[in-house]
Amino acid sequence: MADKQQSSELTLIASNTTFEGKIKTEGSIRIDGKFVGDINAKTNAAVGLTGSIDGTLTARNITVAGKISGSVTAAEKLVLEAKSVMHGDIRAAKLVVDEGAMFDGKCDMKQSTPSTPSMPKKD
Repeated sequence: MADKQQSSELTLIASNTTFEGKIKTEGSIRIDGKFVGDINAKTNAAVGLTGSIDGTLTARNITVAGKISGSVTAAEKLVLEAKSVMHGDIRAAKLVVDEGAMFDGKCDMKQSTPSTPSMPKKD
C-alpha cells in the first residue's frame, strides 16, 4: 500500500518560484517555475508553459510545454508540445514532437527490448 501512495505523489514547483539543487522523487513532478539542477522522477515529469529547467531531467514519461536547457532522459515517452523549446540532448524510447516545437541537440532512441529477432551468427 505504501508503494501505491508514493507513486501517486506530485511534487510541484509553482510559477514565480525559483529552485536550485537536486530533486529525487518516487512520484511525479511538475515544473511551472524555474528550476536549476537535476531532477529524477520515478514516474512522470511535466514542464508547464511557464516552466524552465537548466539541468537534467529523468523520468519514465516526460511532457514539455516550456523550456529546457540540458539533457532529458525518458525511459518510455517524451512529448515536446507546440510551444516547447529544448536545447540539449534527448534519450527516449518514444518521441513525439508537435508542430511548432523547437529542438536543438542530439536524440538517441533505443527500445528497451528489441522488436525484431536478432539474426543468428554465421561461423
